[in-house]
This record gives sequence, structure tokens and C-alpha cells, in this order.
Amino acid sequence: MRVVIVTESFPPDVNGVAHCALQTARHLVRRGHAPLVIAPAVADQATDADAPCAVVRVPSVPLPGYPQVRVALPSRRVAAAIAAHRADLVHLAGPFVLGVRGMTAAARLGIPAVAVYQTDLAGYARTYVGTGEGAAWRRLRAVHGAADRTLAPSSAAVRDLEAHGIGRIRLWGRGVDTARFRPGLRDDALRRELAPAGELLLGYVGRLAPEKRVDLLAGVRGLPGVRTVVVGDGPSEPGLRAALPDARFLGRRTGDDLARIFASLDVFAHTGPYETFCQTVQEAMASGVPVIAPAAGGPLDLVDHGRTGILVPPGDPEALREAVASLAAAPEVRAAYGLAGRAAVESRTWEALGDELIGHYREVLRDRTAVAA
Repeated sequence: MRVVIVTESFPPDVNGVAHCALQTARHLVRRGHAPLVIAPAVADQATDADAPCAVVRVPSVPLPGYPQVRVALPSRRVAAAIAAHRADLVHLAGPFVLGVRGMTAAARLGIPAVAVYQTDLAGYARTYVGTGEGAAWRRLRAVHGAADRTLAPSSAAVRDLEAHGIGRIRLWGRGVDTARFRPGLRDDALRRELAPAGELLLGYVGRLAPEKRVDLLAGVRGLPGVRTVVVGDGPSEPGLRAALPDARFLGRRTGDDLARIFASLDVFAHTGPYETFCQTVQEAMASGVPVIAPAAGGPLDLVDHGRTGILVPPGDPEALREAVASLAAAPEVRAAYGLAGRAAVESRTWEALGDELIGHYREVLRDRTAVAA
């Protein structure tokens, strides 16, 4: 198959949409297919030399107040690239701006499209501007309604999409690199550096942005024998450093370095309530680390409460504090949760999920052919 992946983000960006688009392109190449990626331009495009396939960059501008996020500008390159690639199918990754243009081009060219829902844009609108949820859903309905199939990453996302009038939905989760993220990378030297008095290491990994609610970790301050570690960057970092003066901020980490940090944690806490999936929860579980997460969105599918971790009410700092305190006092429970978490994700490889995605592509192409006949 010749597939064009139109994505709102791609490496060197570090986020769920970019990572999933990269893994999709890699898997298609491994399986003998011919992908092309269309993504917003970034400051350093030299990194595309390491991409698994050709990448067409569309002019973009930084999002005001959040320069790490770039928004594509109107461009004829999208339709031209899809046509030149002689695409059999267009894959829209987290479509909202660039993806809308990809959907329009696919429809004009008569090419089937699969839209992958990845970002709770209505939740973001509520967080950043306090309004605009209706407009976000209207835009999502327009692009997903035009697609041949929408792939949602969690049962909560499926319910949300259905509640807002979007159909033709299938569940498609996310893979995790269980070879990279593994318990054996636990590093005693790193632990001594981060917790010199042998404290329990509580970690957060992800973007430092308002919707992630990392500020809730301030409620853990004062728990005896607990040290907080924050990995990531973003516009909220200055405020978080002030709110969490005792925490260790390690900045953005990737690859094997990130895997070593994950495995060296004692507890992983995710705090954001707007996750359609939450890849960092899977990476923590693959690393054998018990998880605390909000009982909302993607974590509802990932965390088996009382077996692999603890689900807490979203936005409740006291509940988060109590969950951390309970795990800090029970090393045997932490160990059991960690083992169960690792076992739960061992089959969720990118290879397995990639093959599942190709199955969706084939079904969409078969359905199109049947309609045409």
C-alpha cells in the first residue's frame, strides 16, 4: 500500500501524536508498504534524515504562548504531495488543522481516509480559553465525519466521539516498546543521585502545560520520605518550579535515557484529566512501576485499579496525596503492582498494534472497492 500520513506533529516534536505517527511510518516500511509523511515545518528539519520515509514539511507558525507547538499554514503542498505519492489511502493523525486539509485533498482525489483521534481538543479549549468546546467539536465532526473510519485509542474516547455524533468508529490502542522500557534498567546510581537519603521516588513524565495539571503534585509535598521527580518541558515549567521547590526537574528526556529514569522510579503519577490514551502510563507499566492516574479518559482502560495501580478522582490533590502515601507505606504492594503492570502490557507491542492498523486500512480499502462495484 501507498499511504500518506498527514500529522499535526512529527519528530523532533515529543508528544503522543508525533510518536504514534513515527511508529506507524516505521511499521509500514518494515511490512513492505510505502508511506509518506506530511507534517508542519520545524526549526531543525535536519532530523528528517533519520525518518523512516520521506517527509514533506508544510510552512507553520508557533502557537502563541506555547512555541513548542507549531500550527501549519494554508499550503498547496498537501494535495500536491498526496497526488504525487499516488496514495492508496490517507492516514490523518490527530486531525484538526493540517488534517482538515489532508481530508479535503483526499476527498477531492477520491482517496479513502482513516482519521486517528488522539487529542481531547475540547478539553484543551476549556483549559486554555474557558470556552470554545462547541467549536472544537464542530471541527472534529467535520473531519471525522468525512473520513471512512475513525480510530479511537480508548473506550472513553469512543464514548466521547459517539456522544458528539461521530460514527464509523473502531478501537485502536497504542503500542509500547517493551524492549526499551523494562524493569532491568533500574539504576541504583541514578537513584542515589535523585534521592540521596533513600527516599521513595515519585515521578511525572510529560509535557509541562496547564492541561496536564502537574501542579497537583504540590499536594504531595511534606510526605515523609518521598522525593518528586519531574521529566519534561513546556510553558508551565517556571510556575511548577515555584510550586514544587523540593522537586527535581530533569528537563526533556528521550530514548534509553528516559527508559532508565522510568525504571528507577518507585511510583509513577499522571495528573492530566484530558488523556485520550496516555502513553506514559504504558511506559511506566512496561518499566515495572506502579501507576497513579486520574479515573478519566485513557487511563481507565490502562490502569487496573488495585492490581496495576490506583485510579483517583480527577483534579483531587488530597486523593493523589493519599494514594502516594499508601504506596509509600507498602513496598510489597508496589512490587506486586509493578509485576502485574509489566505483564499487562507485554503483548501491546508496536508490531502487534501496527499489524492491527494495517488490518483497518485493508478493511477500508475493501469497503471502498465494494461500494464502487
